[in-house]
Amino acid sequence: MHSATKEPLSADRDAIWSQLRQEARMAVSDEPLLGSLIHAGLLHHQSFEAALAYRFSLKLASGEMSEQILREIADAAYANAPELGDAARADLMAVYDRDPATHRLLQPVLFFKGFQALQAYRMAHWLWLQGRRDLAYFVQMRCSECFGVDIHPAARIGTGVMIDHAHSIVIGETACVGNDVSMLHSVTLGGTGKEDGDRHPKIGDGVLIGAGAKVLGNIRVGRHSRIAAGSVVLHEVPPCKTVAGVPARVIGDAGCPEPSHSMNQLLGADDCR
Repeated sequence: MHSATKEPLSADRDAIWSQLRQEARMAVSDEPLLGSLIHAGLLHHQSFEAALAYRFSLKLASGEMSEQILREIADAAYANAPELGDAARADLMAVYDRDPATHRLLQPVLFFKGFQALQAYRMAHWLWLQGRRDLAYFVQMRCSECFGVDIHPAARIGTGVMIDHAHSIVIGETACVGNDVSMLHSVTLGGTGKEDGDRHPKIGDGVLIGAGAKVLGNIRVGRHSRIAAGSVVLHEVPPCKTVAGVPARVIGDAGCPEPSHSMNQLLGADDCR
């Protein structure tokens, strides 16, 4: 059984990988039936990046694209773009710190589709920047099919991002999501029609987006704001505010300096501890 209080963990690169391997060995001891999965997913690998590449290839492989080819693509991406591994570490720590259901680092890596889908998007985005756009679209398609998360590979997403539950997430081509953002299931960052060009939202650092919220059009959501669950945001949101409703309107201040870390979604809350 896991205690209600989490142990603080180091965000150091080597410490994260050591912690993952330690948790993996304990998990095999606790549940031998998962030994094969955990060895293949974590203990068999020499680095965090190698484990991520394996997971990416295993989950997204299909009759159209083999696991071996996807693994080679992912290995090349992590070797040539170290920032991909750094982003994954920041995302992993974000999930551990903000999700009360996460008690170990291995949970997002092995079991949580929000974390896995975000790393698949990062792979697709790297391919997009390399000019390999059809392959990037293939990864987007498989990510949508496997995880129910549809993020255009051209979208720009910062680090330390948590997508909780991650069912029916849609992020459009020209969307931009800042660092340290948290969003829940059924969030859409979309356009408003058939217009071309820059047409999707720009989400500032530290924003919390509640379940089912829709942010539509080329509008800005200011840093450290909160969007209430079920809201439809059609106009710009100032920094450090809470918006709610259909259409959404400002109903007060955000209530704390870092809404995306506190994860407090109660309207009218004065303190997001």
